Amino acid sequence: MKKNIWKLMMVFCALLLIAGCGNDTSTSKADSKEKDGTVTFYVVRHGKTMLNTTDRVQGWSDAVLTPDGEKVVTAAGKGLKDVDFGATYSSDSGRAIQTANLILKESDKSADKKLQTDERFREFNFGSYEGDLNENMWTDIAKSQGKTLEEWQSAGLSPKDFANSVAALDKKRVKEGENWPAEDYATIQARLKEGLTDVAKKESKKGDSNVLLVSHGLSIGALLDTIEPGYKLPSKGIQNASVTKITYKDGKFSIEDVNDMSYVENGSK
Repeated sequence: MKKNIWKLMMVFCALLLIAGCGNDTSTSKADSKEKDGTVTFYVVRHGKTMLNTTDRVQGWSDAVLTPDGEKVVTAAGKGLKDVDFGATYSSDSGRAIQTANLILKESDKSADKKLQTDERFREFNFGSYEGDLNENMWTDIAKSQGKTLEEWQSAGLSPKDFANSVAALDKKRVKEGENWPAEDYATIQARLKEGLTDVAKKESKKGDSNVLLVSHGLSIGALLDTIEPGYKLPSKGIQNASVTKITYKDGKFSIEDVNDMSYVENGSK
C-alpha cells in the first residue's frame, strides 16, 4: 500500500514539473513577443556641404559641412536633445557621419552615443557625373528627353525617372570598369529598403525605441516612395537638417512627418 502511494506521489510530482515547464515555455514566448516594440525613426538629412554650395553633383562623392551647415545641424541637435535615442545610424559618407555626431553631441538623454554606419543609406550614385556641375547633368538629361533645360525643369521629373535617366546616360559616357556605374532606381530602392528593414527588426527586439538615422535628400525621398509608392515630395525637396519620421510596428512602416524643420527652429532660439 505504501509503495502504491509513493508511486502516485512520484507521478503527481512529475506531472507538476511537466506542467510547470510548459508554462515557462509559453511565458517565454509571450515575453519574447512583447519585446518586439514600435521603432520611431528620426530620419535627418545631412547639413549643407561645400559641394552643395558650389552646386556640384554629390552622391557617393563627398564634402565636409560648411560653417553654416554645421550651425544648422547643431540647432537641429539642440531641438532633438530631449529625444532618447536607443541607437544611431548613418550612411558611411563623411557628411552624414559629421551630421550624426553633431546631433549626438547635443543630446541630453541618449545613453548610447555610439554611431553605426551603413553604406546602404548612401545617396544615389551618379557615376561619371559625380563632382560635375549639376547644370551639366541636368542639361544632358533634358537632351535625352528631347527637351531644353528650361522645359525639363518646368515639367519636373520623378526620382525614379531621374535616377534611371542618369544611369542610362552614364553607361554611354564611361567604359566598363573605369568607374562605379550610376545606380538605377530599382537598385537604390532595394538597398534602402533592406537597410531600413534590417535596422527596424534589430531595434524592435529591444522594445519601443527611437532611432536616429542620418541619410541624404534623394535617398530619403526614395525611402518614402518605397513605403508609399508615388509619394509626393515637397516642391523644394528634403531640406538640410530636416527631420522625417517613419514608424515601424508589427512588421509595417508608416510615414508620420516629412521635412520637419521645427527642431532646427526650436534649437535656434
